[in-house]
Amino acid sequence: MRRLAAEGLGTFALVFAGTGAIVINDVSGGTVTHVGIALTFGLIVLAMIYAVGDVSGAHLNPAVTLGFLAARRFEGRWVAPYVVSQCAGAMLASLALRLLFPMNLTLGATTPSGGALQSFVLEALLTFLLMFVILSVSTGSKEKGILAGVAVGSVIALEALFAGPISGASMNPARSLAPALVSLRLEGLWLYLTAPALGACAGVLACRCVQEPGCCRGTPKEACP
Repeated sequence: MRRLAAEGLGTFALVFAGTGAIVINDVSGGTVTHVGIALTFGLIVLAMIYAVGDVSGAHLNPAVTLGFLAARRFEGRWVAPYVVSQCAGAMLASLALRLLFPMNLTLGATTPSGGALQSFVLEALLTFLLMFVILSVSTGSKEKGILAGVAVGSVIALEALFAGPISGASMNPARSLAPALVSLRLEGLWLYLTAPALGACAGVLACRCVQEPGCCRGTPKEACP
């Protein structure tokens, strides 16, 4: 239960801070800025990795959980409970933002600014890079250690900086699902549920191609040539 509570709380913090930055940027006339929003997402993930990484691994993302499963770092019996906890935490965050900002229409929901295929491919590639970095800096199914939070938070902020204006740079089905359901903005939701999962699995394959055998399955990095 501690692991599930940590995942729920971590995902709550991610969605509350990240989509909250989008909402506050809207209602304040752009004072947070796009750069500020991207940094908020990166910094909250960094903080949650250090806060709950030793408890649950700080996946905070159903696509990441699926990626760890595909990499054979995670037991299949934990996948559904993790995903439910992540989605529950995200939903609570979006509901809290709805109570705080009842007049906001989107609550930070992700929608494609161009074609759906363009955003689908972009989200898949962004999650591919994210999963590759996560597997490269984590141990087992846990994102922990001195560099894990910095590396993962940095790649999220970086990807949000350049891809946010096109696809929203979600890379996270729970992050997109919650504000879409609460705000009833369901257009394009399918791509934010499927593209990250495909991208995460591709990231596992890339890690196996680049890293030494065993290193992408949880072998301590010092044991990898």
